Amino acid sequence: MTEIDAKIDALVPGWLTLPDIAEALDVEVTRVRQLVKEGQLVAVRRGENRALHVPDAFIDGDKVVKGLSGTLTLLRDDGFTVEEMIEWLFTSDPTLPGTPAQALRENRGTEVKRRAQALAV
Repeated sequence: MTEIDAKIDALVPGWLTLPDIAEALDVEVTRVRQLVKEGQLVAVRRGENRALHVPDAFIDGDKVVKGLSGTLTLLRDDGFTVEEMIEWLFTSDPTLPGTPAQALRENRGTEVKRRAQALAV
């Protein structure tokens, strides 16, 4: 886990703590920590308590956004740090349009993954 810098923090419109995610997913906090450890979610330390936070755009109701895990794996394989993954996911891409995070929430994961794969080339 990394501490987020102000530039990246400003890109993300909202954040959830691990207990918030556990409540939304109806699981224990330890399960959310496991999702982070497995790479299905990414978390950063932020705020005055340096608590772990996940961008709220990664949670859709009572589940993790479809396609997020695979996209995170591609970015990790490309050598991205957690901070770089979040920056890429929340930086506007006029060819999508919008941000990759928005496209994932709108079930346009194939396009997002295609762009993530192209980063490795």
